[in-house]
Amino acid sequence: MRIALGIEYAGTSFCGFQSQPTGCGVQDALERAVGAIAGHPVTVAAAGRTDAGVHAALQVIHFDTTAVRPLGAWVRGTNAHLPPSVAVLFAQPVAADFHARFAATARHYTYLLLNRPERPGLLTGRVGWYHRPLDAHAMDTAARILLGRHDFTSFRAAQCQAKSPVKTLQRAAVNARGDVLHLEFTADAFLHHMVRNIVGALVAIGAGKAPVSWIADLLAARDRTRAAPTFAADGLYFAGADYAARFGLPPTVRPVVAR
Repeated sequence: MRIALGIEYAGTSFCGFQSQPTGCGVQDALERAVGAIAGHPVTVAAAGRTDAGVHAALQVIHFDTTAVRPLGAWVRGTNAHLPPSVAVLFAQPVAADFHARFAATARHYTYLLLNRPERPGLLTGRVGWYHRPLDAHAMDTAARILLGRHDFTSFRAAQCQAKSPVKTLQRAAVNARGDVLHLEFTADAFLHHMVRNIVGALVAIGAGKAPVSWIADLLAARDRTRAAPTFAADGLYFAGADYAARFGLPPTVRPVVAR
């Protein structure tokens, strides 16, 4: 039987989603917890592999099991074995051809950026921060230049293992809500550090360090060394993934707000 789970987590205390030999990944915590309920070792796969310090408002995973358990056991039972910063939100049996990663048709990320002179206290680790005023309109205008299918090499980490740097960005928007900027992105898939590298470029534009047209120059250059530094992981959230209706999943995307 294949089971899909929807989970949320704060990535601050983890070395990323992917399993590591030291057991510090979100995947490691999940496999231990789910395995305790299943009564046998399990391997989980996720819609997106987040980096160290990156959070998830709704991450979709799946695993295979021979155990028969009530759906509530996969939720409440698993939660009883998870650290406080990870929680299962739903469990759903799925068809054998469902795969959390490969069946996803789009992925959603949100970056929360606190824009005020004072560093975050209450939201430390949960938002990025820039201390000087940012022009959200200029950032939004620049972000929209990235829409469509492009070679995103200029926004790709050197260690990225994706076979192709060409991705289709379906949404890129910047909205100011009080002193927090919400930067939202949707694509068929993302390169390693792609969102954080785009955020770095948009912040440079918003701060007046580069014109809006610079984002188009970076796309055309296909050269990571010409772009802005990678922005902090703190404010980045995996907001969910899209799947075909035939899989019968509950909602798999959640809005991200500063709390």
